[in-house]
Amino acid sequence: MMRYHFLWSALVGLALSGPALSQTLAENNAAMFEQMQQARGLSSATISRIKEIFAGSSVIGQGNPSVTRHPLTPQQAAKKIGGSGESVYRNGDFQEICGAPYMAPLYDPATQSASDAKTCIDMFEYPNVPLAYPVVWVRADEAARICAAEGKRMADAHEWEGASAGALLPPEYRFDLARGLGLSAAAGRLRKAHNAKWAATSDQFSIGKWRAGICATGSSKSPGCNGGSFSGCGSNTYPTGSFPACKSPLGVYDLDGNAAEHMNLPLAEDQMASRGSTKLGVTEMKGSWFIWDTIRAHKHWSRWRAPFWHGTRVMATNSHHNYHLGFRCVKDVR
Repeated sequence: MMRYHFLWSALVGLALSGPALSQTLAENNAAMFEQMQQARGLSSATISRIKEIFAGSSVIGQGNPSVTRHPLTPQQAAKKIGGSGESVYRNGDFQEICGAPYMAPLYDPATQSASDAKTCIDMFEYPNVPLAYPVVWVRADEAARICAAEGKRMADAHEWEGASAGALLPPEYRFDLARGLGLSAAAGRLRKAHNAKWAATSDQFSIGKWRAGICATGSSKSPGCNGGSFSGCGSNTYPTGSFPACKSPLGVYDLDGNAAEHMNLPLAEDQMASRGSTKLGVTEMKGSWFIWDTIRAHKHWSRWRAPFWHGTRVMATNSHHNYHLGFRCVKDVR
């Protein structure tokens, strides 16, 4: 318990003096790495591995500071959720199960308890620190490598869906529909079959019925943003966890709202991250763009699968990145 109080105090101190918009991307990242190490107890070796991946990109971070205008500061977010947020975000709740702070177990409450979980997922968008801005401008392959640097991995699509819907169900990918097809056609067939099966749940979100203002969806694009320019599109996200009610039944925050999130869509059984594969399948983007309250950029519900937008293999070095696209990691615990 003393360790929890120390880490939370360190987190709030960093949040209240967190990265300013006048700093450079490199300075913001350096502050974020320190915040991650103090709040989550990451080792120096782990931080070094993560830094190496960030160093290979000129854009990964919490947004281009020269154009980003966050609608809420960490100070304002801390006040909004009740000061330190200690009563809201307790990083020790599932540490015994997950073996790491700020992770939630994935399981099916109809047949299991949290202690039965074999996988846990980050409670918050990466860097998985409450009141930190999400990391964006990250390619799918970079996200997968960052997760691996922490001893975690990228989620398969069905795992993210279970986290949102409140029940992790057995995978039901129709790999038979993908055999012999190219990436786009194979992904399209799997998506169509899956979405048809779950169409009746199209009004089920991580927060149940959709209610405007409950999640981090009230921001707006930078003036003149053309949809993909690092110099022209600010990542105008909220600090993660700014909306305590934006919580899935399994205790995962910001699945609706803030950044969209990378994950793996396997096209064959040997591409399933949840089965130990590092080969991986194709890119899938889930979550909700942070302007979703005012601009319905896409269909969405907990088990919805997106079209093959900007599709590539997950580990392709030209996989998509954007000002609103981030990720979170999962961890196998047994």
